[in-house]
Amino acid sequence: MKTWERALVGPDMTLREALVNIDSAGSQMALVVDADRRLLGTLSDGDARRGLLKGLSLTDKVSVAMHLNPTVARAGEDRHSILSTMRRRGLHQMPVVTADGIVVGMEVVDDFLATPTRDNWVVIMAGGMGKRLEQLTRDTPKPMLRVGSRPLLETIVRGYSAQGFRRFYFAVNYKAEQIEHHFGDGSEFGVEIRYLREDQRLGTAGALSLLPEAPAQPIVVTNADLLTKEDFGYMLDQHTDSGADATMAVREYEMQVPFGVVRERDGHIEAIEEKPIQRFTVSAGIYVISPHVLELVPRSTFYDMPALFESAAAQGLRARCHRIDGYWLDIGRLPDYERANLEFDEVFQ
Repeated sequence: MKTWERALVGPDMTLREALVNIDSAGSQMALVVDADRRLLGTLSDGDARRGLLKGLSLTDKVSVAMHLNPTVARAGEDRHSILSTMRRRGLHQMPVVTADGIVVGMEVVDDFLATPTRDNWVVIMAGGMGKRLEQLTRDTPKPMLRVGSRPLLETIVRGYSAQGFRRFYFAVNYKAEQIEHHFGDGSEFGVEIRYLREDQRLGTAGALSLLPEAPAQPIVVTNADLLTKEDFGYMLDQHTDSGADATMAVREYEMQVPFGVVRERDGHIEAIEEKPIQRFTVSAGIYVISPHVLELVPRSTFYDMPALFESAAAQGLRARCHRIDGYWLDIGRLPDYERANLEFDEVFQ
């Protein structure tokens, strides 16, 4: 953002003066700094409005209304990483600071909107029966369940399309006609959609054997029951730059034991840990696969992604993890579906 310096304000400036600076900079926030330009906080239009609603006046100091712990980008940070953070956190602007906290710029999401078109295919595994949501999927395939204002699968497609992906393959089986009727050839959504029709259930990787031709570039493969704000382009670029053959998105999963866990030896109690939390690294259901790895997928056979990654590793190929930590929700159970509908407007509108 070229005019970011106009958004710099001191903590003793009034809210009125800060709002004038925001308007002058054409930004949506002011950067509150000390005399050395060290970031103290940020003041958005929303922060000012909430302060006024709580009884502050336009003559009050910025310091009483500012946000004290803003998300920042580090000077020299990769732009893909910055955009990924902004997307995950739903931010429109983000200050750029040095290791010492000195403000040296501001990134604006609009500057990233000229998203390049990506020729990489996206394969969406949409053939499952959704048995854990049986009361909802008797007449509707899970990808077509409405979450918020539209079917779940449409939100997934829109997410990839917004990041420059244009060519899609849907692996379909259960009540496939509903999916094909809604999406057609994809032209209504500004993309191209083709279908991999499973005559039998082929798992989370088996349908890759139905691709009509070998891709020229790595492909993105995703389950059709995931809502996420992940930057898929960044994941794809990291896959390519690292020289990996297969990449699996992973995230941390916590599970709390609801009891006191006893550590004992020879019948004697050594320690008791009350309701400990166990942490695991789990698959997030999103993958990047290089073309030659597809040769490992057996034809017309039920085959899941873990088997493909194990086979790749056994062949001496490099299978890497790509950690994601932003919004991610696997809609596998009824509580997940209910949560998705509660959060949809806030996260995806």
